[in-house]
Amino acid sequence: MNENKMERNSDNMKPLISIIILNYNAGNLLIDCVSSIQKSVYTNYEIILIDNISKDNSHKKCKEKFPIIKLIENKENLGYCEGNNVGLRIAKGEFIVVLNPDTIVDSNWLDELLKAYQNNGEGLYQPKFLATSDNSMLLSTGQMIQLFGFGYSRSKGDKDEKLFEKIERVDYASGTCLFTSKKVLKKIGLFDTFLFAFHDDLELCWRAALNRIKSFYARKSIVYHPIEGTSFKWSPLKFKLMERNRKYCLLTLYDRSTFYKMLPALIVVDIAVFFFYLSKGLMKMKFLADLEILKNLKIINKKYSENQKIKNISDKEIINLFKNEVIVPRWVVNNKINSLFNNFLKIISEITKNIL
Repeated sequence: MNENKMERNSDNMKPLISIIILNYNAGNLLIDCVSSIQKSVYTNYEIILIDNISKDNSHKKCKEKFPIIKLIENKENLGYCEGNNVGLRIAKGEFIVVLNPDTIVDSNWLDELLKAYQNNGEGLYQPKFLATSDNSMLLSTGQMIQLFGFGYSRSKGDKDEKLFEKIERVDYASGTCLFTSKKVLKKIGLFDTFLFAFHDDLELCWRAALNRIKSFYARKSIVYHPIEGTSFKWSPLKFKLMERNRKYCLLTLYDRSTFYKMLPALIVVDIAVFFFYLSKGLMKMKFLADLEILKNLKIINKKYSENQKIKNISDKEIINLFKNEVIVPRWVVNNKINSLFNNFLKIISEITKNIL
């Protein structure tokens, strides 16, 4: 048997990994993404491209350039959650990667994610994210959850000075590149379609934590990503969805007893969020976010009941992992406002944790 045949047989013995890419007008970034995947050292994978009715024909151009990919064209924009779920349902792989179309992957990215899973067990994993425009800038060394439901990227905007240089548990794995197995998804379910987009990865990993399934940062796997990506950037719609979905997570993932004990603090935090949105000229988005929560209480209560059935961990254990502060990128909020908000959050979070 010649060397090339031996290599192919060896690849076939490795588990199949399904790479799901959800596309919406990603342009040439999508082709660059798939091109980088094809340079991966790990070769036993399938690429499933889901398109949310792109108008730029990027999905068709990609399929033409890479006939091997499986293209699914949705008839409407299903959002991030259901769009990815379409791919998850047809994936054949034992392992799954949900990958944004504006990423560039390092040649060893897939090998390292699989190794991390095999060495650390069932969980949800993310790589180290570096900026496409500046490979020395970190975009995430793991995702963190603040006590009141805010999510943020650890190390975002910092220089890559080899911090957090080991596989470690984090609060949640980024949906920009999220690696897990079918086995895990069967236990915890798919993305929550109510969310549409944003906080989707936070909700999925928090829900997994209810079932004692952890999230990890796999630092040897490297993926490059634009500083703000292509998903709404910091649009009014993004601000609305993030606030609505933050409250949805609080109402569906915390025990009711925990939520009611936190309620005075949550009201105070909501006042602070009100003034933040006011300063951004986004009061309409804040109002709409709160209104959508009130209009969907039946859906929220149903989801809460579903989560209670799989929950086998106390809120106290989870809360001990959550942070007292939230780090907002300096290009979104200036350092002075960020510092003031965090000082406020730290004080009220510490008081609340003592009550809980």
